[in-house]
Amino acid sequence: MAAEKMALAKAINESLRTALESDPKVLIMGEDVGKLGGVFRVTDGLQKDFGEDRVIDTPLAESGIVGTAIGLALRGYRPVVEIQFDGFVFPAYDQIVTQLAKMHARALGKIKLPVVIRIPYGGGIGAVEHHSESPEALFAHVAGLKVVSPSNAHDAYWMMQQAIQSDDPVIFFEPKRRYWDKAEVNREAIPGPLHRARVVREGSDLTLAAYGPMVKVCLEAAAAAQEEGKSLEVLDLRSMSPMDFDSIQASVEKTRRLVVVHEAPVFLGTGSEIAARITERCFYHLEAPVLRVGGYHAPYPPARLEDEYLPGLDRVLDAVDRSLAF
Repeated sequence: MAAEKMALAKAINESLRTALESDPKVLIMGEDVGKLGGVFRVTDGLQKDFGEDRVIDTPLAESGIVGTAIGLALRGYRPVVEIQFDGFVFPAYDQIVTQLAKMHARALGKIKLPVVIRIPYGGGIGAVEHHSESPEALFAHVAGLKVVSPSNAHDAYWMMQQAIQSDDPVIFFEPKRRYWDKAEVNREAIPGPLHRARVVREGSDLTLAAYGPMVKVCLEAAAAAQEEGKSLEVLDLRSMSPMDFDSIQASVEKTRRLVVVHEAPVFLGTGSEIAARITERCFYHLEAPVLRVGGYHAPYPPARLEDEYLPGLDRVLDAVDRSLAF
């Protein structure tokens, strides 16, 4: 059966299984990815079926995990690394930024580093500090890294396939609060390019641009706004580096207004770059300033306060009203 409804986490599991089956050079590494199947069970059953040499339980040492993956990639393997939670990636940040991102350029293109680093990210699950961060801008800023995030199960399946097949390092941010959201996954569909944005709802009055966990919120906002006679277009960016500015520009030239939404803090976030680029490209098309909705410039709060911290339906609709009021 080509199409099957499955949760986003299951789609990633099936994509990893497909990659392991089709390429003996693909390896999975990480803390508790084997016997436990990962804390979110994304790698469940893979070690049982492919063995401990292909699905490797590592020590609790993120720098060592990524450093080992770099060495394996230099020897022709395609390692897929799991960082257990977003806030745990920083011990490996040195390896990622100074080695993984730089080696291809340092070797004048003679070295390829096909490493995928999976990072469950974002809030909304009632977790403690270091388990609910959105650090994507810290990686998108680094030349030499590709940074992507799916918003649904179908994209999760295909984007993981494309990330593993890429000869460049890919940081694959998985929206953990969407792990259990189900959608149709068509395993025979020919996917578009990994880094191309996609219009997931057509509209004419304003563009909502988002990625990962906030796409669903933006779709809900567009549905709510329609009841008031407002037509909102929702653009799933899918990739933060490279960024598909052409698709954003095309949408904004049609709607003439843009609101960018992400969980990460607004200050120096992905939305800042989008606002600057679209203002440069679309200055004479815009009928209102580009507005941004995101987290606050503060450490992630305790679980009981995260609903106040995370951008939700009300904050998105408020930005829509402010934009349309210009």
